[in-house]
Formats: sequence, C-alpha cells, structure tokens
Amino acid sequence: MSQSVTTNRIGYFFTLLKQALQGHQQDYTTGSIRKAVFMLAIPMILEFGMESVFAVVDIYFVGHLPDPGHAVQTVGLTESVLTLIYSLAMGISMAATAMVARRIGEKDTEGAANAAMQSIIIALIVTVAITGLGVYFASDLLRLMGAQPETIKVGTNYTRIMMGSSLFIILLFIINGIFRGAGDASIAMKSLWISNICNIILCPMLIRGIGPFPELGLTGAALATTFGRGIGVIYQLYHLFTSKKLAIKFRRVHVRIDWPVISSLVKIAWTGFFQFFIGSCSWLFLARLVATTGQEEASAGYQIAIRVVLFFILPAWGLSNAAATLVGQNLGANQPERAELSVIRTAKYSAVFMGLVSLIFLFGAGPIISVFTKDAAIAGHATDALRIICTGYVFYGIGMVMINTFNGAGDTWTPTWINFFGFWLFQIPLAYMLAKVFQLGPLGVYIAIPVAETAITIAAIIVFRRGKWKLVKI
Repeated sequence: MSQSVTTNRIGYFFTLLKQALQGHQQDYTTGSIRKAVFMLAIPMILEFGMESVFAVVDIYFVGHLPDPGHAVQTVGLTESVLTLIYSLAMGISMAATAMVARRIGEKDTEGAANAAMQSIIIALIVTVAITGLGVYFASDLLRLMGAQPETIKVGTNYTRIMMGSSLFIILLFIINGIFRGAGDASIAMKSLWISNICNIILCPMLIRGIGPFPELGLTGAALATTFGRGIGVIYQLYHLFTSKKLAIKFRRVHVRIDWPVISSLVKIAWTGFFQFFIGSCSWLFLARLVATTGQEEASAGYQIAIRVVLFFILPAWGLSNAAATLVGQNLGANQPERAELSVIRTAKYSAVFMGLVSLIFLFGAGPIISVFTKDAAIAGHATDALRIICTGYVFYGIGMVMINTFNGAGDTWTPTWINFFGFWLFQIPLAYMLAKVFQLGPLGVYIAIPVAETAITIAAIIVFRRGKWKLVKI
C-alpha cells in the first residue's frame, strides 16, 4: 500500500512538472496554493536561472582568454553598469505584472491586454535615450567604475555593444512580466532558454573564431549575447500576438497610446525602478570599492563570485515572482487571506532552497570558482567572496519573497524605502567603513553584503505582518 501511494505521488509530481513546463492556463485564485506555487515557480525558477546564465557564460569564455584579468573585469564592470538598465526593465516589468495580474484576477482580459500593450509602448519610448547615451559614453562608464586604462582600451567595444542592446534587455524583462502576470510563466521560461542556447553556441564561435566566424575575442562575447537576446525577443513577440493559450488576446485597437493606463503603469514603474536603482547603485559602489582597494585581481575575483551568486539568487527571484503573481491575482479576486497564505508558503520554500545552496557554497566554493578561472590570485578573492556572501542566503530567499509581495500588490513605495535605508544608509557606509577605516579592503565589502541583506529582510517581514499591502488599489 505504501509503495503504491509513493508511486502515485511520484506520478502526480511529474504530471504537474510536465504541465508547468508546457504551460497551461490556470486559475490561481482557487484550489491548492501549494500547486499554484509549484506551477508558477518551476518555470519562473528556470527563467530567472537562465537570465543569470548570460553573464556566467561570458565570464566563463573570456576567463579562458590569454589575458583574462582585463577581460573578466570588463564583463563584470559592464554588467554592474547594466544593472541600471535591469532596474528600469524590472520597474516596468513589475508594473506590467502587477496590473495584468490584477486585471486577470478581476476576469477583465480586455483590460489586461491593454495594460500589456501600454507597457511595451513605454519600453520603446524610454529605450531610445538609454541606448544612445550608453553607446556614446561606453569608455567613460568603464572609467567611472574604476577600470584601469588597459581594461578601458580592451573592453570599450564590449561595453558599447552591450549598452546598444538595451532594447532587447528591456523587452525580455517586460514581455516576460506580461506572461507571468497572465499566469503563463512557461513562455517566459522558454524565451530565456532559447536566448541562452543561442548565446552558448555563438560565444565560443565568435570569441575564438570557430568555423566561418572571425576571432573577435571579447567583442565576440558581446555580439553573441546580443544576438541571443534578440532571438529571444522575437520568440516572445511571436507568442504574445499568436498564442491561443494566453489569457490575454491582442487586437489592433490595443496598438495605441492609452494615457490613463500609461499613467497608472508609470506610477508603479518609476517607484519600482527607483527601488531597483537603489540596490543597483549600491552594487555599483561596492564593485568600485573592491576595484580601488584590491586592484585588478580582487575586482576580477569579486565579479566572478557575484556572477555565481546571481546564478543561484535569480532562481529564488523566480519563487518571489510566483508570489507576486499570486498576490496580484488573489487581491484582484478580493481574496487577501489567500494572497497572504501564498506569500508565507512561498517564503518557506525559498528559505529551504537558499539554505541548501549556502551549504554547497560553503563547502564547494573552491571547485566552483576553479571552473571560471585558473589564476590563483583571482580565484582566492572569488572564493572568499562567495563563502562570505552565502552566509546570508536564507535571509536573501525570504527577503525577496517579502519585497515582491509588496510589488505584486502594486505597493512599490514600501520596498523602495526599505531598500533606501538598507542599502544607501546602511550597506554602503558599512562597506566603506570596513574596507577603508578598518582597512579590511575587499574583505570588508564581502562582509557588508550579507549583514545588510539580513537587516533588509527583517524590516520587510515586520512591514509585511502589518498587512497594509492588502489595501492597495491599482
């Protein structure tokens, strides 16, 4: 009897897994919360895991170039600058997810489709200025981040191409936010899989000059990533306008500017952008602090460690985005208690997942880092950074779910203030004091990261328990 029950449970698990990966339209305002979290989180975890693969792949291949120090530093510092664009993309994506999810919960599919289209229009407008400035000031951006003259000489083309691909970056985030808000996270996942497969194939070919391609070195890595993301956006647009499974249906009437809806989206998006901008600026400051106190080896090692950290944190972002979708749809269906229970369940799952990852990093940091570099000095800094940062992983997992709860409800101000105090008034001063005043150098920066993230999580939990997020109207 026991074996039969176990067999049935295993069969049920794989059935749900297949449904989650294939993508089936679900009503997340009724039924099992555990199933709802699973159906949303699995494709979202895979999606966000794939988003982090872009930088990891670039780091891996350029880390095996003849002179890896300047190349790795270029990739890392450019990614640090790109976090500002990610912040903008996440802000608009967050607004799209919240509004689409709320309209879906209200059974207003027409309103959901209109909100989705307006978010894409916003993306097209804001990308023009960003792309132009990024391309023109590419070398200045590297210089501002503390890059050495040789790094600027080697890496300017890489940075220029990556900044020029801003449209693809922003559209990937926003359209996937639309899919998540509509409750179909599988298409978002597949778009990132396709993008990364293309990037993984093209990276070695363009960097090393394999087959018909010329040997482009670091520039080849930028082109491979840009082509990969572009192909992913084409896949997204195809399904967005042709999918019969998606709850929202686009019609020609939606391709117009709807100022009231745009105003509502911008109201959520700009505070969402500022929320992520605060965190991004903190990461930029930390990256520069490491570069100026530890020089090239410490900077390269830190960038490798951060890429590895993000690879495992972004799947936790997948869980937190599942919570955001559940909150948005259930608040739209006037079920705040179910929304709260969904958050608590998701936070528990995220804490368990991140706890397991922290154990892997504590005991396996050396072998993991050795995959990305053979330089002993760089590897030493990367290993130290990875082991110290992962001590706060459980809190990262819980904190991300709590923060995205507010975002899913449309309350982007609360996490913005939490981030402002946590990053700018605590993490940055703490890192500077440890690195400069106590002369710990890069080690002080590494210590400041988990300490600040833990404080932010505790603050988010306190505010979540007050429950004001349940009353937000969008």
